[in-house]
Amino acid sequence: MRIIIAPAKRMVVDTDSFAMDSLPQFLEQTERLKAALQSMSPQDLQALWKCNDAIAKLNIERLAQMDLRRNLTPAIFSYEGIQYRYMAPGVMETAHLDYLREHLRILSGFYGLLRPFDGVTPYRLEMQAKLEVDSCRDLYQFWGDRLAHQLASETDVVLNLASKEYSKAVEAHLPKAVRFVTCVFGELKDGRVVEKGTKCKMARGQMVRWLAENQIKSPEDLLAFDHLGYQFCRSTSVGNHTAYLWIQSRKD
Repeated sequence: MRIIIAPAKRMVVDTDSFAMDSLPQFLEQTERLKAALQSMSPQDLQALWKCNDAIAKLNIERLAQMDLRRNLTPAIFSYEGIQYRYMAPGVMETAHLDYLREHLRILSGFYGLLRPFDGVTPYRLEMQAKLEVDSCRDLYQFWGDRLAHQLASETDVVLNLASKEYSKAVEAHLPKAVRFVTCVFGELKDGRVVEKGTKCKMARGQMVRWLAENQIKSPEDLLAFDHLGYQFCRSTSVGNHTAYLWIQSRKD
């Protein structure tokens, strides 16, 4: 089983706490993306990133001095979003980190597919960014089926804890032999399931931590997850695609 999650926009550098294991697998493609970004004007970069002046300035400075092979941080400790705070890898036991090494993969617009202890440097490039590279209209076309084929070479079950922006880079390209299981976290409101962004990120991070603590290796064992007030509700399946739904009690 491989677990896929999204990255976070906010990144830090920490070359001291944990050593990296390896360089990312798709570094050749990342080098091409880096070159494309470095060829753009500051105004075009800010438009691509859709950010304010301060964030643009920071990331333009990062891009100008970017080194993809030195002074790197293991990916799992580089991202600082809500999901990663709830995952809390910095306080995990060795056995739990080893579980992440084997089972967790981070999708990235810049790096493609990251193992937790691949060394990365801070960047800004969301998967849905309209960056044209190598005659490709966007990053979905640029990455094509590479990420799905890499996952399929490692496992026959992909557990999707990524946002739709990132999971769509994999889902459509997986071979039929690979089972794709998506975890949905929501509330019931007027008979409908409502997914709230922040709460989904919290639940995804908490579930990754729970998976590691319990050494979960089968999707069927997920149904016991009940953290943050969530309870398993139901499942639906179409072909080799399964969706598991957890419902959280509303606190109005």
